[in-house]
Amino acid sequence: MPTYITLLNWTEQGIRAYKDTMARADAFAAAMQRLDGRLVTMYWTVGPYDLVAVLEAPDDETAAAALLQLGEAGNVRSTTMRAFGRGEVEGVIARASA
Repeated sequence: MPTYITLLNWTEQGIRAYKDTMARADAFAAAMQRLDGRLVTMYWTVGPYDLVAVLEAPDDETAAAALLQLGEAGNVRSTTMRAFGRGEVEGVIARASA
């Protein structure tokens, strides 16, 4: 299943309700499951981003739908990157070399 790395920053609303962050992460994990995806892990970070999430989704559209639902709540803004594992990159390299 494709993997996505999502960098998140709390909005003003999100930081005011920081005590709810665990419940919000659980709700996002449940939303991912309902869309046949998975929240692999979530990290709370110090630095330019407040959180980093690793997601798996069957396709880009599913990942985008989950992230739209997350953003709709108004607690975070996200930047998402498609991540390729070693085996996937080997396939990409083989294709590029053909």
